[in-house]
Amino acid sequence: MSGKKECKGADIVVPRVDLNRCEGKHDCVDVCPHNVFQVRVLPEAERDQLTRLGRVKSFFHGHRKAFVVHPDQCHACGSCVTACPEHAITLVSAKSGTEGTA
Repeated sequence: MSGKKECKGADIVVPRVDLNRCEGKHDCVDVCPHNVFQVRVLPEAERDQLTRLGRVKSFFHGHRKAFVVHPDQCHACGSCVTACPEHAITLVSAKSGTEGTA
């Protein structure tokens, strides 16, 4: 057996980004070999949905956030979870939205 993590596929788990924690530092984009993430500016209309701390952090980081743009491409390897310095990414069940494991 090799030392690589076994990928589970998008039908089992997908990444979820906590926008209150995310500072758009691009680490998830850099480590994901499947182009699941994209960093872009959070639209002004959606900023009110952040917590007060989330809005402050967002302001100081130019409102940049990571978004899961291709969840169907996720292989659930967990590299994004490990790479995120804010611990803003979790893997959740694709069907129920509950926490999964990598």
